[in-house]
Amino acid sequence: MQWLTSVFSPTMLAEGFMVNAFLSGTIVAIVAALVGFFVVLRGSTFVAHVLPKVGFAGAAGAVLVGVNPLLGLVVFSLGGAVSIGLLSKNGRHDAVTALTLVVALGTGALFLVLNNSYAAGAYALLFGQVVGVSRSDVIDTGLLGLLCVVALGILYRPLLFASVTQEVATARGVSVRLLDIVFLLIAGVATAVTVPVVGALLSFSLMVAPAASAAYLTHHPLRMLGVSVALSVLTVWIALTLAYDTGWPIGFFVAALSTLVYAAMRFAARHNRQIATERTHKRPSAPMRRI
Repeated sequence: MQWLTSVFSPTMLAEGFMVNAFLSGTIVAIVAALVGFFVVLRGSTFVAHVLPKVGFAGAAGAVLVGVNPLLGLVVFSLGGAVSIGLLSKNGRHDAVTALTLVVALGTGALFLVLNNSYAAGAYALLFGQVVGVSRSDVIDTGLLGLLCVVALGILYRPLLFASVTQEVATARGVSVRLLDIVFLLIAGVATAVTVPVVGALLSFSLMVAPAASAAYLTHHPLRMLGVSVALSVLTVWIALTLAYDTGWPIGFFVAALSTLVYAAMRFAARHNRQIATERTHKRPSAPMRRI
């Protein structure tokens, strides 16, 4: 058990900043998993990849003008979500999303050049941080996370309906375009919640990988949501522990663990399908009944 105590240090949770990191990390994991379920279901993974970069540009701009980086994250993430939703056609976001990414990266680079003293903070926002989470950050993260959860709870049924069968939902009178824009706004807020802990470059992995992994275990929506949340929380907890022990960015561990879990789930699902196919082929056929 010595190796276990060397990895999971008993004094870790005695540190105030680690308590804050675990609190905010748990909130981030839950929100990312819930939003990620619909991201995967709707095929909007490219949007989930771009919004954190848009939020990073906003955080860099906020620091440049001397305001809270979280405010810049929220404003730019929501602005990017609205732009993608309004300018897209027929639910296809690819071209608009790519242009939004280019503008965000260029704007973020400009803000960094104009503020040379922000190098350390920019690194933390890109790759995530453990020591920089304060109790006020936990409260802000909790409020934004609660907003996302409540909004998803209200929109769950129509959003699920439109995500699975968009044509049928439109025929039934569901405003698919409006629903798409509202969901993008929720994803923008979720991005603002996720970036300060996991980092802009790697928050995409936490929003997509747990939900994609859960899809290999079950196709029932509520069970898939539960599995996605469980995998996401477990990933963040292990990543925080490893980041504390090594001093490496938490975003690296989140990305690595998420990828390993996804690969394992995919391999297990493929293996189970092969076994089921072999059993079907080996099953003796029913004897022909005489006429």
